[in-house]
Amino acid sequence: MAVDPDRLLAALDPEQQEVATTLRGPVAVIAGAGTGKTRAITHRIAYGVATGVYRPTAVLAVTFTQRAAGELRGRLQELGVPGVQARTFHSAALRQAQYFWPKVYGGELPAVLDHRMGAVADAAGRLRVAVDTPKLRDLVGEIAWAKVSNVGPEDYAQVAAARHRGLASFDHETVARVFAGYEEVKRERGRIDFEDILLCAAALISDNPEVADQVRGTYRHLVVDEYQDVSPLQQALLDLWRGERTDLCVVGDPAQTIHSFAGAQADFLTGFARRHPGATVIRLVRDYRSTPEVVGVANAIMDAAPAGGGRGELGAVTLVAQQPSGPAVEYAEAASESAEASGIADWLRRLADAGIAYREMAVLFRINAQSPPIEQALAEAGIPYLVRGGERFYERPEVRQALLQVRTEARTLDGADDGVSGADRLKALFAALGWTPEPPSGAGAVRERWESLAALVAVAEDLTAAAGGPVGLAAISAELERRAEAQQVPAAQGVTLSTLHSAKGLEWDAVALYGIQEGSLPFVLADTPAQLAEERRLLYVGVTRARRRLRVSWARTRNGGGAVRKPSRFLGPVLPSADRRAPRSGGSTGNRRSELSARCRSCGRPLSGAAERKLGRHTDCPSTYDEATLEALKAWRKEAAAEQGVPAYCVFTDATLVAIAEARPATPADLIKIHGLGLAKAKKYGPEVLAVLADSAPGTSGSAGPDGDLSNNLRLLRKEFAPAADGSLS
Repeated sequence: MAVDPDRLLAALDPEQQEVATTLRGPVAVIAGAGTGKTRAITHRIAYGVATGVYRPTAVLAVTFTQRAAGELRGRLQELGVPGVQARTFHSAALRQAQYFWPKVYGGELPAVLDHRMGAVADAAGRLRVAVDTPKLRDLVGEIAWAKVSNVGPEDYAQVAAARHRGLASFDHETVARVFAGYEEVKRERGRIDFEDILLCAAALISDNPEVADQVRGTYRHLVVDEYQDVSPLQQALLDLWRGERTDLCVVGDPAQTIHSFAGAQADFLTGFARRHPGATVIRLVRDYRSTPEVVGVANAIMDAAPAGGGRGELGAVTLVAQQPSGPAVEYAEAASESAEASGIADWLRRLADAGIAYREMAVLFRINAQSPPIEQALAEAGIPYLVRGGERFYERPEVRQALLQVRTEARTLDGADDGVSGADRLKALFAALGWTPEPPSGAGAVRERWESLAALVAVAEDLTAAAGGPVGLAAISAELERRAEAQQVPAAQGVTLSTLHSAKGLEWDAVALYGIQEGSLPFVLADTPAQLAEERRLLYVGVTRARRRLRVSWARTRNGGGAVRKPSRFLGPVLPSADRRAPRSGGSTGNRRSELSARCRSCGRPLSGAAERKLGRHTDCPSTYDEATLEALKAWRKEAAAEQGVPAYCVFTDATLVAIAEARPATPADLIKIHGLGLAKAKKYGPEVLAVLADSAPGTSGSAGPDGDLSNNLRLLRKEFAPAADGSLS
C-alpha cells in the first residue's frame, strides 16, 4: 500500500517537517537531546520514498550501534518503507568487503579476530613487554584509537604526544612498538581486526574504480546518524561511498560529543557547512523528553562553557522544553560517598512509593569504580538494580544460552497448549539456569547472570500484560529473537546503574547523578581545554537522560575524613547559592602587581600562591593555552637542553612553559611580565621563545584533518594482505 506523504508530514513539528522535505543534500541536522532526531530522519526517508524521489534500496542509513540501526529499520517498517539498508558503519563495510574481496583478489576476506587481547599479548611477549589484563586492555584501546584516527605505528608516538594521549603504564614508544608487533601478528595469522573491516572496504573502493562505481550506483542517498561521533577513518569511508555526489544528510549534536577518547571528532559535524558550501542546516530545538526544569539545567550548563558553549551556526542548540512543568531539580551534598549513596537509595524508595517503577529510574556516575557504594546502598535498602556494562547484552553467554533454550522448547511444543502460559514456561526454563524470583545478595558473576535472565523474564511479563492474557512461548521466543536482531536491550524491573558514557541514547523518568564533584567530573586527568569541554558535555548528557525528576549529588570526602572536595565547577551556574562554596581568598597583599595579573583569567577570582600567579589562573580552572603552541615550546626546550647538556627543567619548567603558552607574549617586554621567568632567562631565551610563538598558529592541535588521510593505514593493509600472483593472499 502506498504511503501518504501528507500523513507523514502531519506527524511532525515545523523543524522536523523541514528535515523531511529537504530531500536533496548536503543537509546537516543539529538535533538537541530529546528533539526527535530519529523520528525526523526516518520520516525524511519515508517521505522521499512516498514522493518518488528515493528508491528504498538506494538509501543507506548508517549509525554506530546495532540497537540504533535496528530502531531505524523498525521505524521505517512501521512507516511502510521496507528495504532501506540501515546498518552500522562496520556492518555496512563488512558486507561490502565480503562481497567484493573475492571478486578482486580471488579469495575470501580474511577472518576477523575473535579477541584482540590475545594477539596484543603475543606481540608484547615477543618484545619482552610485561603485561597483565588491565595493561592489555589499555593497549588494545590505544591501538584501536590509533587505527580509527588513521595513525600508524610509525607515527603513533609523535601524534599521541601532540594530542596529550598516554597510558600510565607505558610510554609512547613502547605502545608504538607493541602496535607494530600486533600488526605483524595479524599478518602472520592472516587475520584482520574490527578497524580493518573499514580499511578493507576503503581499500577496495579507493583502488578499484569498478567497485567504487558499483557501490555508489547502489547507494544513491546517504544518511548518517550520531554524526558527532564519526572518526577520521569512518569519515574517509563515508567520502569514498559518496564520491562526488552531494546527496548526504548528517544528523548529530555537538553537545553530546563524549567519545573523543575513542577517536570521535565533532569537527566533522561542526565544520560540515564549511566543507560543503551551500549545505542546508536545520536545527531541532524542541525537547519532547524533559521538563522545563531539567531543560533549564542542561541549557545553563552548556551556556556557561567558554566561548558561549559553542552556540554557533553548527554548535549546540538551546533546547526549548515541550513537556509540562515538573518537580524542581534537587541538589544534595553528603559527608561521605556512602552517605551520598544512602541518600540516593532513600530518594529512589520514595519515588517507588509514589508509583514510579524501578525500571524507570537510573543512577549515573563518571567511572565504574564509583559503583560499589551505590550497589551496597541499594542492596541494603532492598531495591532491585541492574549494572549496565560495556559488553553487548545479547553476546553474554547466559543470554545466548537462554535464547537457545527458549527457541528449542518452543519448537518442541510446536503450538501444543496444555494450559501453561509462555511466561511460566520461560521462568521454569530459566530456573535451571540460575534465575530466581528474588535477586541474589551481593555483587559478582552470580548477580550479573541473574540480571541478564531477569531482563528476559521482564519481556515475557510485558508481552503477557500487553495481551491481557497468556501468551504462547513461541510468540515470546519470536519477540526475543526480534529484539536480539535489533540489539534492543530489555529493561528488567530494577534501577539501572550506569556510567555516563554507557547511558548515552537512553532515558528514564528519574535520574540520580552521583559523585558530581571536582576530581570525578571533571575527571582528575582532564586538564586540557578540549578534555574539560568534553567533561562538561558528559554532564550535559547525564542531565538530559531525565524526563521528569533529576537529583544531583556530591560527597565532601571519600570516607568522612581527609581532604574536602568541592562540587563540580560545571554546577556553578545552576547550584542554589547555599550550595556554592565561598570564593578562595586572594594572595599576599605584599605583591602589588596589577589587578589583572592577581586574578584568574578563567574565572576572574583572586589568585593565591606563586604557582597560580605564574599561570595567571587557578590550577583547577580550565587552562587557556593552545595545545600545539605548548608542544612547540616543549620541542624547542628539548633541543635547547640537549645543546647545553642540562635537564629540560633547567631551561624552563613545565609550569613556565604553560604560562608562556597561555600569555603568548609578542615582545621581550611582554615575556618579562610572566611571573617567575626572570630577566636573565628572558634575555637568554627570549628571541627563540618569541620565534616559536610566532611560528605556532593557535588552534592547530595536531588532530586529523576533516578529510582523514587514509594513506598510512591503507599502505599497512596492502602490506599485510597483498594478493599474490595466483590471486591468493600471501
